Amino acid sequence: MRGKLWSGRGGAELGGFRPGDVVKVLPTKVHTHHRTPGYVKGKIGRIAARSGRFYDPETRAYGGSGLPKRELYLVEFDMKSLWGNQYRGREGDTVLIDLYENWLEPVTASSGN
Repeated sequence: MRGKLWSGRGGAELGGFRPGDVVKVLPTKVHTHHRTPGYVKGKIGRIAARSGRFYDPETRAYGGSGLPKRELYLVEFDMKSLWGNQYRGREGDTVLIDLYENWLEPVTASSGN
């Protein structure tokens, strides 16, 4: 994808998430500017809050308008699910990360995620 902006999931399937929804962060490798930390790619978390719609920083970084605005969510991840046995903190510790909707996909019983 070098040289091309990645737009993530787009279009009609972006229906919006609600607090409590379980989501998976897309595992996509991107060679352009993006704000999704590598250590959460492919991981499952839970929507903690909906933060609102903001200009897309992934297109603004290259002089674009940032439109259409994208929904930003606060997503909670269990530290053990991110770091496995390397994490030596307390059981149940979590981290909250701001992630744009185009990086998230719903996890449902039928999706197999």
